[in-house]
Amino acid sequence: MPLPAPTDLAGLLAALDPEAGLADRHLWLIQLLDWVRGKGDSVPAAVGRVQLFLDAVEARPDVATRLRAWWTTLVEHVDITTLLADFGFAPRTALVSEMAERLRTKLLPHSPETIDASELFMLALPGEFDAQWLAALEETQLQRLVALLAAPPADETRGGGGASRWQKALLDAITYCAGQILSTGFAPELRLRMSEAARDAQPFHALIRDVESLRVEVLHALRTPDRLNEAAQRLRERLEGCRAAAATVYTHFEDNGVSVGLVFRLRQLRERILRVRELLDCLLSPTPAATAARLMAHLVMVGQDRRSLRALLASNSSLLAAKVAERSAETGEHYITRTGAEYRAMVRKAAGGGALMAFTTLAKFGLYALALSAFWGGFWAGVNYAVSFVLIQLLHLTVATKQPAMTAPAMAAKLKELSTGGGTEAFVDEITHLVRSQVAAVLGNVLVVFPAVLALAALIAWGTGAPAISHAQAGHVLESLHLLGPSVLFAAFTGVLLFASSIVAGWTENWFVLHRLDSAIHYNPRITRWLGAARAARWARFLRENISGFAANISLGFMLGLVPAFAGFFGLALDVRHVTLSTGQVAAAVASLGLPALHTPAFWWAAATLPLLGAFNVSVSFYLAFRLALQAQNVSGVERSRIYAALRARLRSAPLSFFLPRR
Repeated sequence: MPLPAPTDLAGLLAALDPEAGLADRHLWLIQLLDWVRGKGDSVPAAVGRVQLFLDAVEARPDVATRLRAWWTTLVEHVDITTLLADFGFAPRTALVSEMAERLRTKLLPHSPETIDASELFMLALPGEFDAQWLAALEETQLQRLVALLAAPPADETRGGGGASRWQKALLDAITYCAGQILSTGFAPELRLRMSEAARDAQPFHALIRDVESLRVEVLHALRTPDRLNEAAQRLRERLEGCRAAAATVYTHFEDNGVSVGLVFRLRQLRERILRVRELLDCLLSPTPAATAARLMAHLVMVGQDRRSLRALLASNSSLLAAKVAERSAETGEHYITRTGAEYRAMVRKAAGGGALMAFTTLAKFGLYALALSAFWGGFWAGVNYAVSFVLIQLLHLTVATKQPAMTAPAMAAKLKELSTGGGTEAFVDEITHLVRSQVAAVLGNVLVVFPAVLALAALIAWGTGAPAISHAQAGHVLESLHLLGPSVLFAAFTGVLLFASSIVAGWTENWFVLHRLDSAIHYNPRITRWLGAARAARWARFLRENISGFAANISLGFMLGLVPAFAGFFGLALDVRHVTLSTGQVAAAVASLGLPALHTPAFWWAAATLPLLGAFNVSVSFYLAFRLALQAQNVSGVERSRIYAALRARLRSAPLSFFLPRR
């Protein structure tokens, strides 16, 4: 059973026992470093405690002997190569496996009874403060520590020529890292995506040979330093060639879609190359103690990143986010009107979309009449929405609230041009074009869906002899859309769903392009035999042009239908408020209640809510997409005050430009 942890230096030195068991030896190290760390609020204080430890050990030869024996036992039983070569890297080259491993690391405790130096390292040096005091240690302190821990020369160099135990550990770590680099570089999914020039250069083929040349020069100390330096330089050049070859895969991503799994493997490969460089610098350093301390400090920071799920997802999904934003920006350009003709075309498309949404609104009330369970009611409502949105897409019409999440990345891309002459004015012009386009689309939807629903409801009432919806349903619709109720919050939540559908759209298009499905449909022999060559070519082109829209519309439809049902299962009173559908619902209520409804406060409270629904649908989805696009495209340093001033000036000088196109 381990003894209680001593809290003072005298107790620590008294507890030092090189004959103790594995766990107790490691616990003594953890306790020593915890004493050095103190409260973790002063680096000079921690460095001072290291000085006290050195002075105390040097003043007592018996303690120095026990410390040296303890250290010898430690390094013989713990594999330090795993720390130098593998610490911070995923045990399997898969993002999902690494996420599971990090969750395990965060949630499950580690045992000091281990021969894995990486696990012991994370227990002994767990925080960022450890990196700070390690980096602050002075050269003289490090030399004294090395002298205290060093084994006799005969033991230090046995079996390895003139190389020390530390040098052999560094060489083993370099060899292990090189093997991992070689394995990743030869993986088909990376090699086939490298440029032709990179494949022809074959940088990975001679990597192990260069590592072995370095090993020979280090282990045989009689050779001249020039040969060692030449071997090290060859290895550095080989590593740079490997890094450059792997970097050509990113160019492939630009044209053929991004895979998060491949990005993860590339980042692991790059980090492995950097680790070999660090180990090589440590191996050849004229001040190995100071270099080793810096390496340990760096590994502490690596351990911090190793625990972070957020860092893992951010670093490996940034390229995918950029590609999604880029594809959304390309689509969003089609939703921004800049001329009077484009403005009128947008109004016509929105009017057509509003007319179709009238059928969607009444179909939704028909589903209510079936009294389905929450899930199936939400599912068929999602089918209703999805079919309507896809039909609107195929007819080249528009739903106003689908635009903001697509136009935001296009606007973010324009921010990169602010540094050019007249960039601010050009950006303000784009904002006026965008706002004007949104106003046109919302008005086109709303001003048509209202009379269209009235007409359809009147037709249903004439054909069936009963109103399209009951008076009770009509009253419930008006009450649910009351301005003082939660409808505005639900509209903001709907804006989140609109943004989410744009992410699904960008991801789906990227996946479609990455796996070259358009080419497969066009040329696959089984598909061409079934469809015919000409029809297969048309289908391939059609899907390539419309896959993003299908993904956005279908995902949005099912989210609008199913998310409230799932939220209700968990006791969350969430609902959706889409401005076009809500306007249609108000129209259906008016058709059921008749003209007297116009004299009721409930109608006017609901009518006053509709503009806010449109504003929150549009602004929330635009804001989220704009923020994502800014981060994905690394847009920074924007002079916001200059933009705001230019916007205020435009509002004063030409306020109508935000609503009507200039003649």
